[in-house]
Amino acid sequence: MIPNAIVKGSSMWNLWHGCHKVSPGCMNCYVYRGDAKRDVDSNIVTKTKNFDLPIRRKRNGEYKISSGTLLYTCFTSDFFIDDADVWRNEAWNMIRERNDLHFLIITKRIDRFSQCVPNDWGDGYDNVTICCTVENQKYADYRLPIYKDSAIKHKIIICEPLLEGIDLNPFKIGEWIDQVVAGGESGSQARVCDYNWVLNLRNTCLSQNVSFWFKQTGALFFKDGKTYSIKRQFQHSQARKARINIESGCE
Repeated sequence: MIPNAIVKGSSMWNLWHGCHKVSPGCMNCYVYRGDAKRDVDSNIVTKTKNFDLPIRRKRNGEYKISSGTLLYTCFTSDFFIDDADVWRNEAWNMIRERNDLHFLIITKRIDRFSQCVPNDWGDGYDNVTICCTVENQKYADYRLPIYKDSAIKHKIIICEPLLEGIDLNPFKIGEWIDQVVAGGESGSQARVCDYNWVLNLRNTCLSQNVSFWFKQTGALFFKDGKTYSIKRQFQHSQARKARINIESGCE
C-alpha cells in the first residue's frame, strides 16, 4: 500500500496526454471517450501545460504542492509509453527533486520498465509506487513475471477493468505485492464484471496476507445470477457496500 507518511491529501499530475491501445483492457479507454467528445486524437501523445507541476513555486519560494501529497501520475497516458521517451528523464528529475511527495504510476507497459528508469534507480525510489494492470489471465501470465522481477519498492496489482476470472495464486503475491485492486469497467460500452471474479481475487489476497481493495463495480455487474446496470456515480459506493476490502491481509 501507499506508505503511511502520505497523509496530506492527493492531486493529479498528467505530464503528457495521449496513448495507444495495447491490450483488451484498453478497448473502452476513458481517455479515448473523453477526447472524442472534444474532437481530440488520443493517439497523439503530447506534453501538457502541467508538465512541471511538482516543482512549481509560490511567490514566497515554497512549492505549490505541499509536502506529503500523493500525486496520481500520468493518468491520461502511460508513463512508460515510447512516445514520451524524450521527456521521461526530466520527469524523473522532478520526482527525485520532490522526494517529499509520493508518486503513484499505473502502467500496462511493465515490459518497458527496465529501459525507462534513471541511472540512480537502484532497487527503486522510496517515493514511487508503480502499479501493473492485468485485465485477464493472458496478461496476468505475461506481465506479472516481469513485474515481480522488476526493481520497484512499492507494488500494486490493478485488476481493472476486470474482464474475466484471474488466478493470482501461482504468482505467490504475498511475497512481493503490497495490494491488489479490483474493479469493473465504466462507460456505455462496458463489459460485465462478475462478482465471483472479485471474490476469488479477495480470497487469494486473504490466503496470502495481501491487502485488497474492491474499487468499483463497473457499469455492468453480475451477482447472484443477475446483471445489474449501475450508474457511474454509484459504482464506487456500491463496491464499498460489499464490505470485502482487506487491510494488510486481515479482515
